[in-house]
Amino acid sequence: MSIVTLPFAELVDRFGPVPDGIELDVWDVEAPYGRPDDVAIAFLPFYFAGRHRWQYVHDLPNLQLLQLPSAGYEHALPHVPGHAALANGRGIHDDETAELAVGLTLTVLREIGAFQFDRAAGIWDARETRSLADRSVTVVGYGAIGGAIATRFEAFKTDVRVVARTAREQDGRHVHAFGELPELARTTDVLVLIAPLTDETEGLVDADLLSALPDGAVVVNVARGKVVDTDALVAELQSGRLSAGLDVTDPEPLPEGHPLWTTPNTVLTPHVGGNTDLSVPRSIELMRRQVAALAEGQAFENLIER
Repeated sequence: MSIVTLPFAELVDRFGPVPDGIELDVWDVEAPYGRPDDVAIAFLPFYFAGRHRWQYVHDLPNLQLLQLPSAGYEHALPHVPGHAALANGRGIHDDETAELAVGLTLTVLREIGAFQFDRAAGIWDARETRSLADRSVTVVGYGAIGGAIATRFEAFKTDVRVVARTAREQDGRHVHAFGELPELARTTDVLVLIAPLTDETEGLVDADLLSALPDGAVVVNVARGKVVDTDALVAELQSGRLSAGLDVTDPEPLPEGHPLWTTPNTVLTPHVGGNTDLSVPRSIELMRRQVAALAEGQAFENLIER
């Protein structure tokens, strides 16, 4: 019997029938698992921080697959047992995160948050705001979520450019390389960040790149906080030259007294890009496919090269 562990009971209850020879069980990785020899796939809890709990994963001698719920995987790479494969949650959060990227942008440009402050103060100020249509949008990171973001911005009648580690033609789009970013920034009205955090992307959006953006540009980060030089971004926001919509920060959670709590032209959400009621059904869809692959001896999806 091969055991597949899921992080909470709702997932087991909603999973449905499983193939012969496979058993589902609930394990939140808060304590060692009672039947370690039988675990073939372990699905980690949503927003799994790990810490000492990684040892419990290492104690599974026959683990074939460690499944992350997130698209990001940099936090897990140092901790995966050498005998197990690692898969990320590609496809689970594409729509959710793309929605938030557009929502943050519209909130900044149309000043939706500021109008709510006006409402609380009883102020009716029908001032002019900025439209998203006809803007130039540069999406940095062109995986599944990057593609979903680009498609949504195109629907708003924007000029979308996409950027990734290497230049190529993909999905009918020309993908620019990271090295082209400084030039692209000069004509970018909205810079959307969804690149994974790697040695190459840490600090990618630094003071030089931010200074290349035109006055009034919006920086939207739904990737990882460390992709942006926080001090440089704070300086641009405090000057009033740029605006930002941030779902992630560095550090995170944002500590009390940090400048990003009070910078002007800033909309902040607490890393909720993939935290909607869509997460559970999309997670179950991926889990069913991974379990079917285990039962049929097929390759798992979303495998990460280590």
